[in-house]
Amino acid sequence: MSVLKTENLTYMYSEGTPFQIVAIKDVNLSVEAGELVAVIGHTGSGKSTLIQHFNGLLKPSSGKVYVDGQDIWESKATLRQSRFTVGLCFQYPEYQLFEETAYKDIAFGPKNMKLDEAEIDRRVRQAASYVGVTDDMLEKSPFDLSGGEKRRVAIAGVMAMEPKVLILDEPTAGLDPRGRDQILELIRSYREQTGSTVLLVSHSMEDVAKIATKVMVINNKNVEMYGTVEEIFEHAGRLIEIGLDVPQITKVFLGLKERGLPVRTDIYTVQQGREELNRLREMKQRGGDAAW
Repeated sequence: MSVLKTENLTYMYSEGTPFQIVAIKDVNLSVEAGELVAVIGHTGSGKSTLIQHFNGLLKPSSGKVYVDGQDIWESKATLRQSRFTVGLCFQYPEYQLFEETAYKDIAFGPKNMKLDEAEIDRRVRQAASYVGVTDDMLEKSPFDLSGGEKRRVAIAGVMAMEPKVLILDEPTAGLDPRGRDQILELIRSYREQTGSTVLLVSHSMEDVAKIATKVMVINNKNVEMYGTVEEIFEHAGRLIEIGLDVPQITKVFLGLKERGLPVRTDIYTVQQGREELNRLREMKQRGGDAAW
């Protein structure tokens, strides 16, 4: 069943003024429950505009947005519900921290849901455990934490509302490689533990290849491609044409293929590359130079 769906979704900034510009146009998409979808596209393609429609931060100029089969703009009640069903974590979410302690920051969303103190405490500690925020960190001011720790606290604040769909806009932006890997692993673990649907906006094809189950390619204000990681990276040439990239390991194998080696080009992780080179080595050992 689709947890997110749009029908002919169009949005225009500054509508009705001389500065009117179409951000997305006639978008029709359907995201199944439980997927981890990477949303990719060049700067200005409409990624951020699209995801802000899923919990009603932006109202369509035309078209429909459905969450769990419900038109979110049907009433004030459905709009309010969509904002708890779909949790949106913006790029650099740590800039939105403001409470005296990390605990209070994570508890902010659940408190707005009018939950009792026991349920709020359960959610705060559960969300903190998902992202590796320890009990002693919860009692600290968020401004005494490291950059990566702040990022985790901010993401936990969205997770604490226990959304059915979690959307993260460039969650690894500005982090060092170790911090980036930690955040990606936490996101993967969160999805596996909760069964939630996760949408991850990213410019890093390596990140996409590591954790996504599906990839959505936004181009020219619409969804150009949607499929598994394998299906999307098969179109490496098209991705490059529209201003995107492919993982470095994919480029390596495309180069080997151009040089006449009988390698697969649907390689997008280091592990796959290692396995393909081992296969090639075994093939050469069995057949000698004739195998090449």
